[in-house]
Amino acid sequence: MAAALVPVLLGALGGPTARPDGPPVPAPGYHHLGATTEGRWSGVLGRLAVGNPTVRPDSFDFVATRFMAKANTPAGVKWLEAGWAETGWSDSAEQRIYTFDTNTLKWTFYDQYPIKPGDEVWIELAATGTGPTAPWGAWLWWHDQWHLLTTQSLPISERATIEEYVEVYVDPAHGGEIQVPPVEVDNVQLKPDPGGRFGYWTDAVGTSPGADADGYCVTFDTPYDTWHAGSC
Repeated sequence: MAAALVPVLLGALGGPTARPDGPPVPAPGYHHLGATTEGRWSGVLGRLAVGNPTVRPDSFDFVATRFMAKANTPAGVKWLEAGWAETGWSDSAEQRIYTFDTNTLKWTFYDQYPIKPGDEVWIELAATGTGPTAPWGAWLWWHDQWHLLTTQSLPISERATIEEYVEVYVDPAHGGEIQVPPVEVDNVQLKPDPGGRFGYWTDAVGTSPGADADGYCVTFDTPYDTWHAGSC
């Protein structure tokens, strides 16, 4: 997401993590496969297939499939994201539901919701109030009901730029590459305001799509609510 990393932090479960401090831009090790809205929205909802990338243990490698709500502020880019990730600093090479926010600057993992390759998970990010520091919530659909993962009051207002990405980070200290079997994302919808209704993220929505790079490809089957991304 930026050319430099923030200092190593401790994740919610005690593991070391690093996270970039800015919006998606070309940078060594980072690959952003997906799309970003050009306008501002109050929510995003969609289904993410759980893949099985070859993240290397004892590294800062990670692959995350996620939604993000973000905004530029006088204090820098602020955001909330949620989805699933596999990280090199985890105790085992497993996929986990996670959130990350710029209030805590921590990855938070939710192992009470175990997932595995081949599963599909529904994630929603939405503003739950109004105003300059409107709260945003992240939810997971699990066992036929929505479960709140986190609520964060962020200085991004009730309308934010929305991202949908398969994000790949290859630890420069290890070099090489991570194989990412294509990850499917579908039924992606946007909400125009906190009291509005979700509608599909179609090509009528002003959108900046990502592009193929460095052996990773993104294909928009139905721009931009059905797509897949991973190793070419």
